[in-house]
Amino acid sequence: MPGSKTPFNGVDITGSNLGPDFRLTDHNGKERSLADFRGKVVTLFFGYTHCPDVCPTTLSDMAQAVRLLGPDGARVQVLFATVDPKRDTPGLLRNYVPAFNPGFLGLYGDAAALAKVTQDFKIYAAERPGKTPESYTVDHSAQSLVFDTKGRLRLMPRTALQATRSLRTCESS
Repeated sequence: MPGSKTPFNGVDITGSNLGPDFRLTDHNGKERSLADFRGKVVTLFFGYTHCPDVCPTTLSDMAQAVRLLGPDGARVQVLFATVDPKRDTPGLLRNYVPAFNPGFLGLYGDAAALAKVTQDFKIYAAERPGKTPESYTVDHSAQSLVFDTKGRLRLMPRTALQATRSLRTCESS
């Protein structure tokens, strides 16, 4: 509707046809979908543990955003879905992701499961060769996706501050 204001900080993608759900395994070995987190605001970010910049920065910013929410931070679930299934083992995800916040979960799947999820959510991910076969990088989309407490995709925040404000808005929607 022209001239209407969204209560969100970031890009309001309410009603988009991006992946309505996923089936991946968390770093503790439990199969997960969005339904597991009903009642919480969910932030989904696709990345990889060997990322030199965007991924650790985003997870750090999300940890700060959750801290800024104070007690309301317990009503937020941050999910980090790997785009590097060759290197990001459950053990590595179990050590890496909770280092930012003990409540954050790392998600993984086999190549086929991850291909489906990245396709459903329109996430770009492509391996780029490094100096050695083990030192490759993965170019990937860097946006976070925020779902409200009912599991509806609502937002792509641009910054951690916008994410914090938007997480509060999603809690009340």
